Amino acid sequence: MKRLLILEDGTVFEGEGFGGEATVAGEVVFTTSMTGYQETITDQSFNGQIITFTYPMVGNYGVNRDDYESIAPTCKGVIVKEHARLASNWRNQMTLDEFLKRKGIPGIAGIDTRALTKKLRSVGTMKGSIVDPADQLEHSFDQLKATVLPTNQVAQVSTVTPYPSPGVGRNVVVIDFGLKHSILRELSRRECNLTVMPYNTDAQMILDLCPDGVMLTNGPGDPKDVPEAIEMIKQIQGKVPIFGICLGHQLFALANGADTYKMKFGHRGLNHPVREIATGRIDFTSQNHGYAVDEKTIDSENLMITHVEVNDGTVEGIRHRNYPAFSVQYHPDAAPGPHDGVHLFDEFMEMMDAWKEQA
Repeated sequence: MKRLLILEDGTVFEGEGFGGEATVAGEVVFTTSMTGYQETITDQSFNGQIITFTYPMVGNYGVNRDDYESIAPTCKGVIVKEHARLASNWRNQMTLDEFLKRKGIPGIAGIDTRALTKKLRSVGTMKGSIVDPADQLEHSFDQLKATVLPTNQVAQVSTVTPYPSPGVGRNVVVIDFGLKHSILRELSRRECNLTVMPYNTDAQMILDLCPDGVMLTNGPGDPKDVPEAIEMIKQIQGKVPIFGICLGHQLFALANGADTYKMKFGHRGLNHPVREIATGRIDFTSQNHGYAVDEKTIDSENLMITHVEVNDGTVEGIRHRNYPAFSVQYHPDAAPGPHDGVHLFDEFMEMMDAWKEQA
């Protein structure tokens, strides 16, 4: 089945459709991941986006029950060079095509993903749409240009009601901005007793649970679209240890007077080198974000930059100078990707223990 990928600048790519058959529009982004397509597609940080995979073949090992990062993915579409029709892996339970059909997510194959990625790198991410060739292109472009991308993405993907993930150790409140299951997995491995809360939970409700620590998770979109979370962080920091990841990192920075900005094409992939300033240690990291913290706006009396991205120098980690709180832009939980940064979860455990002893 022929389908078209159209971009708001007038570019048209022709390919073969697979997965869902819907006509969709969203922000077209690219990821340099060589593996982990199931985790990528089910990562809620891709809410509303059409994902371009730069790796040429996608789908060759199928989809399995262990690698979900969310049960109900909300990305808009998938773009690949070659879609593997057959899947071979001992964990395989269904093909990528079957999975996308069940989730109603359209895919398009046969696209020159190198040309598409070069365009996105040169002009930045842009709106795109997957449409049928039978549709009138002029009308499709008009609709695409008129499409307003949503700003309530976190509200779309966050849990509506609190729920527990029982453990026997430290009590951790997890604020869900669009969390990846791998974050819960890493905390559970450390026997934490978890309570997952909606993104708009107020500070007092969190403190009433007497947590040993608070985790601010990843999530989609512009951090400035979640002002209630920024205010909540202001009220809980200094009263409980905080660890922020990805969107949680950006919100933590905003709560402490820093600013954020939209990147030209973002960081999405598993191969981003990050340097820890204090030690010079280089970690290869999993990343997925289109916004970053503006280094020039960081108040050095309150915040200390702890990590930077080797390639472009963007801020990848900050720590509060007065409170037990830190955050990183990348994903120490990986899934997919290298586990170089997983030690940060242990640092969070140590921070909670030290705070408890001091209290």
